[in-house]
Amino acid sequence: MRGLMQEWPLLCHTIIDHAARNHPDRRIATRSVEGPIVSTTYGAVRQRALKVAQRLAGMSIRAGDRVGTLAWNTARHMEVWYGITGVGAIYHTVNPRLFHDQITYIINHAEDRLLFLDLNFVEQVEKLAETLKTVEAFIVLTDRENMPDTSLKNAICYEDWVTGADGDFAWVEVDENAGCGICYTSGTTGHPKGVVYSHRSNVLHALSVNMADFFGCSVKDVVMPVVPMFHANGWSLAFSAPMAGSEMVMPGRNLDGESLCSLINEFGVTMSAGVPTVWLGLQHYLQETGKKMPSLRRLVIGGSAVPFSSIRFFEEEQDAHVLHAWGMTEMSPIGTFGSLKPEYAALPREERYAVQTKQGHSLYTVEMKITDDDGNRLPWDGKTFGRLKCKGPAVAKAYFKGEGGEVLDAEGFFDTGDVATIDENGYMNITDRAKDVIKSGGEWISSIELENLAVGHPDVAEAAVIGLHHPKWDERPLLVIVAKDGKSPAKEDILGFMTDKVAKWWLPDDIVFVDEIPPTATGKIQKTELRKQFADYTLPTVDGPR
Repeated sequence: MRGLMQEWPLLCHTIIDHAARNHPDRRIATRSVEGPIVSTTYGAVRQRALKVAQRLAGMSIRAGDRVGTLAWNTARHMEVWYGITGVGAIYHTVNPRLFHDQITYIINHAEDRLLFLDLNFVEQVEKLAETLKTVEAFIVLTDRENMPDTSLKNAICYEDWVTGADGDFAWVEVDENAGCGICYTSGTTGHPKGVVYSHRSNVLHALSVNMADFFGCSVKDVVMPVVPMFHANGWSLAFSAPMAGSEMVMPGRNLDGESLCSLINEFGVTMSAGVPTVWLGLQHYLQETGKKMPSLRRLVIGGSAVPFSSIRFFEEEQDAHVLHAWGMTEMSPIGTFGSLKPEYAALPREERYAVQTKQGHSLYTVEMKITDDDGNRLPWDGKTFGRLKCKGPAVAKAYFKGEGGEVLDAEGFFDTGDVATIDENGYMNITDRAKDVIKSGGEWISSIELENLAVGHPDVAEAAVIGLHHPKWDERPLLVIVAKDGKSPAKEDILGFMTDKVAKWWLPDDIVFVDEIPPTATGKIQKTELRKQFADYTLPTVDGPR
């Protein structure tokens, strides 16, 4: 017998409908790309999203068509997202930090028919326009006063375009399993691959991450998504915050420490989310100026491992609780969250911080397992390393156009490419990417743990660890350091700082100092470039003792 409940499709436009109906005057403040801070409301965003959908329909954009966006976190970008999904089309967030040939590739691969872009990307796109085979028009997200004189063919001023519609439009109803968004992997090796989100997966994911032990957004919160909307589905915040009725603060393109601190204090931000490199920049600014952010209560950090020193700083100096998150583009993206279960909440402070460096326990809708290379399940004992695999209604089952072939194992789990442990309380701890783990003398060394340890040194700004060939031990770790401004730490000082904190055989065989560690398009360490840079480097232990 079937249940007798109503059929109510889980479609993305229902989120902005809900926000506009129940929280019509809730503010969304934006540091605009043009410069000034401007404010709007959920009610206004919905009305303008309807105009976007109406205009798109008038340009013959139909269900399933792809529409690209090359834009920062602004209220306009949210209007475009909801307008695209509301006409049944698929938003494609393009990461401007990718190389030009990668941007060309993903726009052509997605077959984007239109491209919305912020003002500061016009010059960049002008250089690519002739290579974009499917783009019919370029819509510049600005007003007539700031509209540039551009060589882009069929360039449209967004404000003229959207205000020219009356908004008398009904959302296009599609199946909840229809695609509504595409985000491409960062593609550090080979071409990026497209992950296609459905309406259903986005809505379920937003519901899951809004539970109290995860984002926990509420109508009392002021949420600032620092993670860009072009990075891994914007961590769902463009869906989960409106779903909860939270106020939003959109930081635009200025993600430096001073700009973020200013927005947090001006608008009373209570929760924010972003990658560690952004928060390290904010941390350094706050340490230099002595400023405080009294409103900030929750700081979600993900994308790469959180240094222990950053957890201590924000917890003790800013009274902001750090929540370590983990996920992937292929997981919509949040998979785990480092909220403290009762088993850990009462631990002494330093032990609690150590737990917070783990990536945390999975949210409802995500199943995890760790396996050996043959696919055999491994125990959740917090010690056994294995390949981390996940499944759930917001986890990818394939890539766009079949790229990458079969990606699920026999039980339907997606291999994340991470190596991890899971403890008896379900807390997952990533020790490395499978391709980055250092195999030394038949044992594994975690480059992530060594990096976090090194960053804890007071003179170290950034750290990266790569494995180099060793004739006796197969691989040994090389530690690459960027010193803080004005500091010149010695190798001996850093090794001495690390000596009593890890096993002796884990210690780096050498340390080199550089001016910059190359980042990926999503702000992570680009270890492929480091390996090329140090491909001919000879460790001092090659001819000497370990």
